[in-house]
Amino acid sequence: MKLKEKILARELRSRGLSLNEIITETGFAKGSVSLWVRDIELTFDQKKNLSQKGLTKEAIEKRRITRLSRENARRQLIIDNAKKEIKATSLAELKLIGAMLYWAEGGKTHGIARLSNGDPNVIKVMMEFFRKICNVPEKKFRGYIHIHPHLDVKRAEIYWSGVSGIPLNQFYKTYNKINKSSKNKRGSLPFGTFDIYVCNTELLLKIKGWIEGIYKNII
Repeated sequence: MKLKEKILARELRSRGLSLNEIITETGFAKGSVSLWVRDIELTFDQKKNLSQKGLTKEAIEKRRITRLSRENARRQLIIDNAKKEIKATSLAELKLIGAMLYWAEGGKTHGIARLSNGDPNVIKVMMEFFRKICNVPEKKFRGYIHIHPHLDVKRAEIYWSGVSGIPLNQFYKTYNKINKSSKNKRGSLPFGTFDIYVCNTELLLKIKGWIEGIYKNII
């Protein structure tokens, strides 16, 4: 038994310190401290003092941060475990993923295969789909940015060119007018949203066919 540590813990407890305060001050293990001081009865004034400490703004905020940290750790564990369930994606799976993303986010008219999104990961996945599944030549890609006027257009263009791999000389002129539908997102989209354009009617029709085929085989 660590006699010196036990004596110190008991002395601090006798002064009215909480278990957490003893642990913070000494660095001792919580289990050991709890065992060493469990028979020490606090006075009425000491209990009242500890109760009042627990009601201070600092104590409440500390508990809130601790709860938040634990909840975030719990949620991340769920995400990490789920992530392990997904193995390497085959081309057949990429075809399904790309078609489904296009069904949800892609343009359906004007003979142009077009997808718009503000999530760079969605753009990266769709570029893989267009390149590896649709075999779109690099020179056929066009980029188009929608961005609020108060944001840095040049920075956004460089950013989306890096995400998509589409050269800046293949970008349409950036659209930087406030969109009423996104007025509440002005701070959440620092680089605006990005459109992938492929002017190819046959490709659009082929993607529509994949989508209809997926629906038919599921439903």
